[in-house]
Order: sequence, then structure tokens, then C-alpha cells
Amino acid sequence: MEAFETSHPIPCTLKHLQTTLNTTTSPPPLIPRTLLAFHHCTCRPTLVFCLVTAASRTTHTMALKTLSAKAAAALDRELMSTGAFSIDQLMELAGLSVSQVVARVHPIKQGRRVLVAVGPGNNGGDGLVAARHLFHYGYQPAIYYPKRPKNDLYQRLVKQCEDLEIPFVDDFFAALESTDHVVDAIFGFSFSGEVREPFPAVINAMAETKVPVTSVDAPSSWDINEGPPKSGVGSNFHPNVLVSLTAPKPLVKYFKGRHFVGGRFVAPSIAKKYDFDVPKYEGIDQIVEITDSQVKI
Repeated sequence: MEAFETSHPIPCTLKHLQTTLNTTTSPPPLIPRTLLAFHHCTCRPTLVFCLVTAASRTTHTMALKTLSAKAAAALDRELMSTGAFSIDQLMELAGLSVSQVVARVHPIKQGRRVLVAVGPGNNGGDGLVAARHLFHYGYQPAIYYPKRPKNDLYQRLVKQCEDLEIPFVDDFFAALESTDHVVDAIFGFSFSGEVREPFPAVINAMAETKVPVTSVDAPSSWDINEGPPKSGVGSNFHPNVLVSLTAPKPLVKYFKGRHFVGGRFVAPSIAKKYDFDVPKYEGIDQIVEITDSQVKI
């Protein structure tokens, strides 16, 4: 927690307090929403502000159960039937969660350039949404999207990014050399089988780069139950950050980086039916960070 002082006179009412805060250039504009306490010093009226920074936020304390591939697929179907969500909504919520995680682990002061590697399925759609949100946060996203489905949904997501003049790059490796962070949105929890071109080299490059990587729902090439492959593509791929969408998957027992759960939308009745816990989200956050000891395999 950070504290600092300002010598502005202490206002006598809450209305005056708000006015004083809104016209203060130091501390920054974030402060009016995070003022926790102030005190009056007899020698010099002083406002003392306490800030809860991103780094000081506490991690989730309740145990979270993992969701199998079969259960996760069934949950998606239920959300889009009895849950009354459209796939567009679910993708928007997932991509929003991913963008919040990137903003949390890689503040803009650490570098604006974010390379989003997008696959041909729903995981890729989440990445496109995340790129759009990151642009609006002030980042400079670039998108690598070599296998584009003809589905109307994905074409609309691409158009939204194009309208923001977010660049689509053909050379992932050149883009990797000039980025500050990578989002791995190639394959999700439903991946199985062999990694097809052009993604083997892309996954290997993400495994070897020193640039931090955030994976969406599952590190690409990982098996949902068994984690990284024993050999071949992805066997040495260990991203820095993982965003589990809705609930953690069993592969998290093999993951050693920072782990977040994203997706603040599941009704308690649905969570109960599928026997998983909805974490306690803070404020307006769509994400919550958890630790290894808080996940039940």
C-alpha cells in the first residue's frame, strides 16, 4: 500500500473534498476513487491518501475446483441455452478478462506493444476481443492471425480491430522481436491432436522468447488434463501468466506462473450444477488472482 501527502487545505464537507480532489494535479486522477483516509495536522493541514496498487491486491483465498474438458464444453452449451448467453457475449466477456489480466501484469509503463497470437477457434476470438480492449486502454496491439475462419462472428471481430487500425502482421517472428508482451490465444481447453502449421514454430518461439507471455485458458499445445506434451512442440512452453476462463482446468497443476480466473458472469445455480466455485471478485474487476494451493485438482 502506498501513502503520500498533499498540502491542499482540508475541506470541511464531502462535497468540498471531492472538489479538492478533482482539481488536484498531484496525486493523480485515480485517487478520488481510492481515497481511504485522511487526517488533520494542526501545524499544516494535510491530506493523507492510501492507494491500493495492482501489486498489493490480495489473491483469492477460497479453494477452487477444476473443470474437466467434458464439463467445460457442457457448461458452454448450457450458458448458450438455458443461460441465455450468445457466443458473442461469452467471447466479449472472456476477451475483456484477458485484457484486464494483461493490464494487471504488464502495466502500460512497462511497454505499450502487445502481440496477440490468434488461433482459428473461439480462443482466437477471445484474443481479438482482448486486442480491441487493449487498444482502448492505450496499448499498441498487433495481431497475428494466419488462419481466419469465414464465420461471420470472426469476420466482425476482425473488422472491429481494422476500424481501430490495429495492425495485422504476417511475420510473427519479426513482430516478436519488437513487442513488450505476448498474448497466446491460439488453442484453448478443447485442443487435442497434432499442432498444425503454421503454429508449431510460433509455439516454439513463444517457449524460447524472453518476452513475457500470457496464455488464454490453456497454454497452446497443452493437454487439458496432462499439461505440456512429453516431447515435441510445446513440451518446453511455460508461459508467465495463465487466464483460466470461468474456472481452472486440471492442467493448472503443471503451471507455475501467475494464475488468474476470469469471467464474472456465471449464475450461482449453474456453478452449483457443475460443482465449481465462483471466486470473490473485487470492485469492478472481471478477474481474480489465485495461488496453487487454492486449486483443487
